[in-house]
Amino acid sequence: MTLAATAEARPSSPSARSRRAPVFVLALVGAALATYLTLYQWHVTTAVWDPLFGSASSEAVLTSSLSRLLPLPDATLGALAYLVEAILAVLGGEDRYRTQTWLVLLYGLVLAGLALTSLVLVLTQIFLVHALCTLCLCSAAISFINAWLGRDEVFAAIGQFHWRTHAQQQNA
Repeated sequence: MTLAATAEARPSSPSARSRRAPVFVLALVGAALATYLTLYQWHVTTAVWDPLFGSASSEAVLTSSLSRLLPLPDATLGALAYLVEAILAVLGGEDRYRTQTWLVLLYGLVLAGLALTSLVLVLTQIFLVHALCTLCLCSAAISFINAWLGRDEVFAAIGQFHWRTHAQQQNA
């Protein structure tokens, strides 16, 4: 077997930039969507474009009491969270799951937090607001996809953390 064939047969690092690039790009798209929705929530724009459910449905979601529970509108918090996700996706090298375990675990918390928040917001649209927002659903889909795309690296970091903790206990 040649060296090139060996390299191809070997699985890439779970922290490979090629694995994190789609998360980075989707996080930026999510940030852009959330920023657009934020403009409506901050009354910078007077309407929201919604090709599937109509502007009135999106506006009902974006002005619901749930969207105003926190000091900042939920879309603003989403935009900030997506930017944090994008930054965490690009930090560190291709071995960061081993050398910067804390960074990957933080990345995993952000991925999981966005996915869980998206699930709650989708269920809220369906069961409490009784209206749907196409761009909000697209944002939620991005969160679910990114959580799926980042899972291997996060699991590898958890395994590395567990292995290190176990090794320290054995040496103590």
